Amino acid sequence: MELFLLIFSGAAVGFAIGLTGVGGGSLMTPILLLFNYPVAIAIGTDLLYAGITKASGMVFHHRHGHVDWHTTALLAAGSIPVSLLINFFVIDASMADNQNFTVFLTSFLGVMLILTATVMIFNRYIQHRVSSEDSLIKEHPAFQLLRRYRSWLVLSLGVVLGVCVTLSSVGAGAFGAAILFMLFPSWPAKHVVGTDIAHAVPLTLVAGMGYMFNGLVDYQLLLALVVGSLPGIYLGTRLGAVLPENLLRTVLIVALLGLGIYFSLSLGH
Repeated sequence: MELFLLIFSGAAVGFAIGLTGVGGGSLMTPILLLFNYPVAIAIGTDLLYAGITKASGMVFHHRHGHVDWHTTALLAAGSIPVSLLINFFVIDASMADNQNFTVFLTSFLGVMLILTATVMIFNRYIQHRVSSEDSLIKEHPAFQLLRRYRSWLVLSLGVVLGVCVTLSSVGAGAFGAAILFMLFPSWPAKHVVGTDIAHAVPLTLVAGMGYMFNGLVDYQLLLALVVGSLPGIYLGTRLGAVLPENLLRTVLIVALLGLGIYFSLSLGH
């Protein structure tokens, strides 16, 4: 029965990903915690799940020219080394039974869920402002300053994402895309999404392999999630044009806020 529920959970999260582009790490890890999986195993398994399920999206966006590989490389130059350092010095096989690490990782996950929900709330506003005032933004002194130091800002974003994703499996989706929208206001949305996904794939795989080498990945669970998510992603992508995306995004935001507050409370336990 639990296996069926896990496959169904994978399908539901895959459907949310296909419909809105959001929901991978943000929903899957909390769901696994509600199934009483140890937090380190939930994060490690979800990281590999994210890398596998997003790989096809990366190929799709690359074939359609939606990926800026220079920016992807800059993000990876910041995120991958940080993820490797965290895997080497922080991630350990004993984390599955270490109560202090469990409390820390759970609380960190809660904070990232709240942050992701907040970003989702303001993301549409940011996109609207950028698209409607593109010419004004380019002439603003702040934009000139941003363009001068943009490479360093992208590298710094990679470092932040490396920490957040490796320790919580959350951040490579809505959070990373929202910052890219602000750093590249003239980019079409599809280029931001494509570049964000192209960076998320190697980051989640590298981070996930660190957990895997420490025995913090449940392979039967991973298989069940992937089996469920593939048809879910396909169905969500196909129905995206006819279902009310705004309603689902609202439900996702409420769910992320609720789960974020719930897991953040572990900080006090």
